[in-house]
Amino acid sequence: MTDNYRIEMTDVTKKFSGIYVLKNASLKVKPGEIHALIGENGAGKSTLMKILAGALQKDGGTIKIENQEVHFSSPKDGKQAGIATIYQEFMLAPDLTVTENIFIDRLSKDGKIIKWNMLNKEAEKLLRDMGFDEIKPTTKVAELSVAYQQVVEICKSISRNVKVLILDEPTAVLTVREIEKLFALLRKLKKEGVSIIYISHRLEEIFELCDSITVMKDGAFVDCVKASDITKDELIRKMVGRELSQMFPKRNAVIGDTIMEAKNINGSSLVKNITFSVKEGEVLGFYGLVGAGRTETMRAIFGADRWESGELSFLGKSVHFTSPKQAVNAKLGMLPEDRKKQGVLLQQSIKMNTSITAMKKVQNSGIFNKKKEKRFVQELLGKINTKYASIEDDVSRLSGGNQQKVALAKWLAADCKCIIFDEPTRGVDVGAKTEIYSCINQLAEMGLGIIMISSEMPELMGMCDRILIMHQGEIKGALDREEFSEDNIIFAAMGGAH
Repeated sequence: MTDNYRIEMTDVTKKFSGIYVLKNASLKVKPGEIHALIGENGAGKSTLMKILAGALQKDGGTIKIENQEVHFSSPKDGKQAGIATIYQEFMLAPDLTVTENIFIDRLSKDGKIIKWNMLNKEAEKLLRDMGFDEIKPTTKVAELSVAYQQVVEICKSISRNVKVLILDEPTAVLTVREIEKLFALLRKLKKEGVSIIYISHRLEEIFELCDSITVMKDGAFVDCVKASDITKDELIRKMVGRELSQMFPKRNAVIGDTIMEAKNINGSSLVKNITFSVKEGEVLGFYGLVGAGRTETMRAIFGADRWESGELSFLGKSVHFTSPKQAVNAKLGMLPEDRKKQGVLLQQSIKMNTSITAMKKVQNSGIFNKKKEKRFVQELLGKINTKYASIEDDVSRLSGGNQQKVALAKWLAADCKCIIFDEPTRGVDVGAKTEIYSCINQLAEMGLGIIMISSEMPELMGMCDRILIMHQGEIKGALDREEFSEDNIIFAAMGGAH
C-alpha cells in the first residue's frame, strides 16, 4: 500500500435543510499520528467528525478505514471500527464509579455474575499504564476533577482497543500541569499506534503537540500541512481566508480616574485579602491556575457570592453588592465563564437576550414598543459586528463568538461603566477572538473599566495594561506592561511573590 493511511475521508458532503454544511471535505490521518483539525467556528469540523464516528450520515463522498470503504449508520458502528470521540461534555455517569464507567456495557461477560475485583484490577492497570494511578477505580466520577473525568473517558476508549481517538477542545478547562499530563498521555498513545484527531482553537498547543494539520473553512478542505512546515501567521491566514494585521489590535484609550477599588476583600477560602483597583479606559488582567480564585473573587464583587469583610468602592461610592441585580443597577456588568449556562438564554431570541437589561430604553411613556426594541437591538449588535440571520432567532443558532457578543451587548445596553470578562474567548475561533479583542478595546476607549480573566498568557499580555496573578485565593503578583513575560506570570501563579 503506497499511502499508509488509517483514515481517508474524501469529498464528503452533508446538507441540513438543503444547505451545505460540508462540501468536498477531506481528511487523511496515518497510524500513530496526532493530526490537528482546525478552522473557524462553523467551518464544519464537528460535523465531519460526527460523520466519521457514525453519529451523522454523509450525503456524498467516501470514507475508508485501513483502505476499506465503510458506511456507518450509527455510533455503534463507529465504535466497533475502533473510533472513539471525547466530547467537551463527557459521556459519563457521575454517580457510578470509575470502573463502572469504563466497563459500563461490559460489566459481565456471561450477563450474570459481575466480577468486581477483576474489573477493578483491570481499571487500575489501565489507569496506571496511562500514568494516572492516583485515580482510584472505586471513586465515584462525580468526585473527580474535570481533568480526571477526561482521563476516565479516554480510559473507556482505550479499553475497547481504540484505533482512532477524536478529542474536541480537550484542554479548555485544564490547568497547565493537567495539560502537560494529557499531552504525555497522547504521545504515549501515539507511540502505541493510535491515530489521534485533535480539534483545538489554541494554536500554541497544536504546534507543540501535532504532527500534521488539516485546515477547513466554510465546510470545505483548505489544506493539509506538516506542523513543522508552517508558521502561526500562515496558518491563521489559511483559517480565516484574510490577513490579520494584528492578533491584538491597538488601543487608543486614555487611562482616567479609578472606577472600582477593592480593599482587603475576604470571602470563601479562594477569596483572601483581595486588594486592587481598575481605572477608566484600563484593561486589567487576572491570571491564575485553575482553582486560584479568580472567578470566585469576581463573583463575590459582583454579588453572586457572599464576602465577609473588606471595602469596595464603585464610582466613588462605598458598596457591598449582595446580588447581581444590585451590581447591574449600579452599572457593573459581568460576562461569566460558562457562557451557555450563565451568559445567555440559549433558547430565547437574540432580541430578548440583548434588550433584557434595558427595557426602559425600548418603551414610550412606559409602554413597550416593538419597533423601538428592534431598532435598538440592531444598532447595538451592529456596533460590535455581530453576525446573525434574524434578531428573532434563538441564540443557540449562533456561533460561540457571536453568542459571546450577544452576552456582551446586554451589558452595553445597561450602560455599564465597568465590565468583568471571565474567559471571554474560550471556545471561539481565531477570527472571532480578534473581533472580541476589538470590542474590548472599543469599550476601553469609551472610558469603561475592563477586568479580563484569562488562562491564556499571550492573550493577557497582548490585551492588558496591568496583570494581577492569583494563587490559592490571594493576589501574588502585579505586573505592569514592561514587566510582562510568561516566566514572571508563571512564577507568581505557582506561589512565588513578585
